[in-house]
Amino acid sequence: MHIIALAEQLSLAISNVSLRDTLRHQSTVDPLTGLYNRRFFDESLKRELARTQRSQSVCSVVMIDLDHFKRVNDTYGHDGGDLVLTAASHAIQQRVRASDVVCRYGGEELVLMLPECSAEEAERCAETIRSSLNDIVIQHAGQTISGISASFGVAQWPGHGNGERELLSAADRALYAAKKGGRNKVMLAEAFVPVQ
Repeated sequence: MHIIALAEQLSLAISNVSLRDTLRHQSTVDPLTGLYNRRFFDESLKRELARTQRSQSVCSVVMIDLDHFKRVNDTYGHDGGDLVLTAASHAIQQRVRASDVVCRYGGEELVLMLPECSAEEAERCAETIRSSLNDIVIQHAGQTISGISASFGVAQWPGHGNGERELLSAADRALYAAKKGGRNKVMLAEAFVPVQ
């Protein structure tokens, strides 16, 4: 009788561990793209900037926004938009290092955290990704979806911000400048000037 009770307790404990792992995964990963979500990114960036400061290294952030995504949804439906977002996410993951963090930041906006990567190296990485997105061709519901592009904003710590919030704001401003400048381009953030 004790063996059966012990087996039941062990089975319950294993189920609890499995459930906890599943819930942790669900709380940090976007179900559509398989990328990490914003919560995971925010926590990771805070940790990485602290590590970067200790090691006197650099860390870059790249904000990415798929161009004319509303038009894609309007033309091909949300299923088509989902396919574009998934294909773009896959293309990005193929072009970053294992140590880099790729996240869906919200809607059609993605963000990269590139530890030990200068702004110039991050800019080259973003350019490679930008070029690869143009090559995506998706067949959906008898239609061809192509001409996918994105705008990119690159910022580096230190240099473009004093902490996570300022670094992300710098990358976001550079992204906005890329969009305003015609889209489908990579823009580097302006140097951070602390308020006196």
